[in-house]
Amino acid sequence: MHGPAGGRKRDCLSANTYTPVNPDVYFHMDIISWTELVAASELMIRLVMLPVIVLRQEKPATCLAWLAIVFFEPWIGLGLYLLIGENKLGRRRLQKRQRRKLQMRASGPASAEPSRGVDPAPADDFAVLTQLAEHAGGLPVAAGNDISLMAMTEEVIDCLVAEIEAAKHHVHLLFYIFQDDEVGRRVADSLVRAAERGVACRVLADAVGSRKLFKRLAPHLRRNGVQVHSALPAHLWRIPFARLDLRNHRKLAIIDGRVALTGSQNIVEPSYGHKRAGVWHDVMARVTGPVVRQLQGIFLEDWFYESGELLDDPALFPDSPAGGPIAVQVIPTGPDQQTELFQDLIVRAIFLARRRVVITSPYFIPNEAMLLALRLAALRGVRVDLAIPQQSDHRLVNAAGAYYCEYLMRYGARVFLFLDGMLHAKTLVIDDELAMFGSANYDIRSFTLNFELNLFVHAEEAVGQVHDLQQHYLARSRLATAADWNTHTLIGRLKVNLAKLFSPLL
Repeated sequence: MHGPAGGRKRDCLSANTYTPVNPDVYFHMDIISWTELVAASELMIRLVMLPVIVLRQEKPATCLAWLAIVFFEPWIGLGLYLLIGENKLGRRRLQKRQRRKLQMRASGPASAEPSRGVDPAPADDFAVLTQLAEHAGGLPVAAGNDISLMAMTEEVIDCLVAEIEAAKHHVHLLFYIFQDDEVGRRVADSLVRAAERGVACRVLADAVGSRKLFKRLAPHLRRNGVQVHSALPAHLWRIPFARLDLRNHRKLAIIDGRVALTGSQNIVEPSYGHKRAGVWHDVMARVTGPVVRQLQGIFLEDWFYESGELLDDPALFPDSPAGGPIAVQVIPTGPDQQTELFQDLIVRAIFLARRRVVITSPYFIPNEAMLLALRLAALRGVRVDLAIPQQSDHRLVNAAGAYYCEYLMRYGARVFLFLDGMLHAKTLVIDDELAMFGSANYDIRSFTLNFELNLFVHAEEAVGQVHDLQQHYLARSRLATAADWNTHTLIGRLKVNLAKLFSPLL
């Protein structure tokens, strides 16, 4: 039997009564679900990236550095690895490089490689270096050249503009930074005047380092007959195919195939960059002689990679009389080659030192082999001097470099802090018998990632010029002490040692 009607009514009412749910419960459930989703995605990234990094990174230190980043911050690590994790140029670019090398070898009179100008005697301690340099991508030693070093920005720009104004056939410029500032516009105006005279003017500038050039100054140059191309364009859609931070760091000017300017200076005002770093100090060389043909070939290769235009006019390679006293070896390096060989070259040079090694560089992050070579040189009584800027324009790189400077100081090396601005000259002198200068910093990035251009010189006159320049920098520096690295406190030691962990990636 059914109960009273009133009872049935109460049951129906209670069955259909709406009971509000606390919104905090749903919010709490959302938090749990999102937390589980994030945790699951991070775990998945770790599991997937572990074999990817282990299989694709050859160097254990680099491998461990990437694993640490990915395991501590999976999403950030994944994004960074996609951007800069692998040394990728892209299949199309590599194919163009291979085609260009084959075409240059078959181009006859337009070949960029002159006949070998000098063969070091087999007993020469440095003979092995010239052979190793060729294996590292360098060209044969060419004798009969003249070199004049310039260490003032104004002097370099004055020289470049004067050469452009005197050009009769062509002007080729390849620079990491071509800035749209007073200096850049001055060079641009000289290019426009040369183009108006019928001179073929070609400018190749790095897409990232010279990004301001391509906004306003490049269109102006193109409208006035100057060809302008960007090197290694950096677009997000290229991430799956090419690493975006592979840069063309070379500095090179060729005028009429008879004069070259190369070194570390960009086309930019000397106060460029962070104000705390101060005025930049660089070194450029004005070079004449047979080696200019080799430098011309390097420009034409890079031009072909970016423009697709194969320039094989014999007039680009005029005869260069070998009347100078200096033998020069050109060493172009880049991620399309076995970059370890260039590092091996520097290490071998340091091992040959008997009296003194002097290095100047804006950044100092050596690999393990170079660090070992410098340490052993100091231990066997070789004077090892390193000059770096007191204030760098990269805080993380500066902090990582502090670790290596302090380490070498413990074994007797001397570190000098340049007080008069941003020391940007990259030089190496061994026993006043061998010198190297160019665009490559003494850091892992220049060794493995950037396209660089360096010159080895053996002649006493040229080595003396580099030596004198180094002494000029040392005279404007102070000797560093352990207190300069701020490692006497726990925070300071933690900062330096944390930055050190990123060394393989810098």
